[in-house]
Amino acid sequence: MSAMTGIAPPPSRTTRAAEGLARRRFTVREVERMVELGLMQEDERVELIGGELVPMSPKGNHHEVLKAWLLDHWYRSRPDHVMLVPETTFCLSEDTYLEPDVVVYPVESGIAGLSAETALLVVEIADTSLAFDRGRKAELYAGFGIAELWVIDAVRRRTWVHRDPQAGGYRTISEHGPEARLSPQAVPDLSMRLAELDQR
Repeated sequence: MSAMTGIAPPPSRTTRAAEGLARRRFTVREVERMVELGLMQEDERVELIGGELVPMSPKGNHHEVLKAWLLDHWYRSRPDHVMLVPETTFCLSEDTYLEPDVVVYPVESGIAGLSAETALLVVEIADTSLAFDRGRKAELYAGFGIAELWVIDAVRRRTWVHRDPQAGGYRTISEHGPEARLSPQAVPDLSMRLAELDQR
């Protein structure tokens, strides 16, 4: 309880009380139902990984500046046969959904048909979550067969390009500095250089 106000602070939405013990698994449908019933906020920033709700790291200014620039650049240069969506709930299985910063997919499949098979490129932009995005999350994307994943360090402006997915990770991972021109394999028209990032 606060000595100044006598009001107890709100309880944390995360816990480690069951560390090392089995936890109950949730499905995507159950999480959707919790949102419908008001047990969870619709805009609550969590991902569902193997049935466990995982809070997402807070987004810093570097993250938001880079994401805004990348979206603007790609919306201007995308060919007619592809579309991109930011921060969508990307359902990969009945107990796993992630919220990547950008997903590129074919127009013909539409957002309703977005899946691991139809995703042409997934982008994760990290400032505080770099180790998780390059580690556990990259393993997840590879395990579900995401053809190409970019993990971008928003602070140092370095990009790790992941290709050739297999169980346990990607066969090919290359690191690139901000001066490198990068092009998604499936959509070369979306080439970009982080060195050209507009700071406005």
